[in-house]
Amino acid sequence: MEPDKKLILEDGSEYYGYGFGADRSVMAEIVFNTSMVGYQEILSDPSYTDQAVVMSYPLIGNYGITDEDFESRMIAPSALIVRDVNDNPSNFRWAKTLPELLAEADVPGISGIDTRMLVRKIRETGTMRCLITDLSVTKEAGIREIERADLRADAVSRCSCKKKWYSRTSNPLYNVVAIDCGMKANIVRMLNANRCNVTIVPYNTTWEEILALHPDGVFISNGPGNPEDVPEVIETLKSLHGKLPMFGICLGHQLLALSYGAKTYKLKFGHRGGNHPVRDIRSGRIDITSQNHSYAVDDKSLPGTGLCVTHINLLDQTVEGIACTSDRVFSVQYHPESAPGPTEAGYLFADFTELMKQARTNAIREAQENA
Repeated sequence: MEPDKKLILEDGSEYYGYGFGADRSVMAEIVFNTSMVGYQEILSDPSYTDQAVVMSYPLIGNYGITDEDFESRMIAPSALIVRDVNDNPSNFRWAKTLPELLAEADVPGISGIDTRMLVRKIRETGTMRCLITDLSVTKEAGIREIERADLRADAVSRCSCKKKWYSRTSNPLYNVVAIDCGMKANIVRMLNANRCNVTIVPYNTTWEEILALHPDGVFISNGPGNPEDVPEVIETLKSLHGKLPMFGICLGHQLLALSYGAKTYKLKFGHRGGNHPVRDIRSGRIDITSQNHSYAVDDKSLPGTGLCVTHINLLDQTVEGIACTSDRVFSVQYHPESAPGPTEAGYLFADFTELMKQARTNAIREAQENA
């Protein structure tokens, strides 16, 4: 069978393949993910908004799509790029095939490309824009289309919920407000599992509205794009410093850093996959972590902010965790909620509940002393 689609990169390189999913052209930022499994969770992770995801593992779609494994109600990436796509799943749980899901979501895919070679190229040259289109489009015309395309800076507003909603658990001990910047569903499940009732609020909720909900703590979620594009959340977090325990993941980690006056920068090709070793420099513990981000906190900008580094990435020494002990605030760049795994960093949710317990104990003590 002859190829019917092509992938054109911003640097002028072309790759030919076979279209599946939606039959249309799309322009996006090309990134890669090194996970062997979890393509459904990746597709439904809002952090991939406006990106074309290259899967380095060669066979994608072999266990199909199941109704229970979505991490959000959206299919976030603009496109999916794979070596081989399987439309005949072997899994008793599957409800539809990967090509069927992409077709329903109007997301194009392209297969038949040497994705490991493409991953090496992205590692060498960095992430760039790309175009998936028909063979009739010339390389020159494709590059002009890429150069003319506007880069959107409103990804968080498109991913966040539009009004607050609730997720309750049995025998709750704490009430948490979660700021939704593009939150994965398993984060809410993990908070519930740690005996927290969760109120999920839109990204632009003010600090006064959050305090009016009388939470024991505030969680700041993952999400897509440049953290500097979300000044509303940064200002909200500034006003919450010292008032409540706070815990941030991924984009939430970057937003917390910016709220304390630190800086962030864009990585050459980002971290995406479930195989990144991270060391807790306080205990020496090393976790193999799940990651998905393009930006990182600049460790050189931390002095004077009140923040300290708690975790580092052992592959490139980037900052993976920060904390402000006096404010009971901490965050991590990776995904302790996993989905897909690994799951060994899930203890951080218990650390968050411990901070809320300490804050409540101190508040009771102060009230008794002032009585």
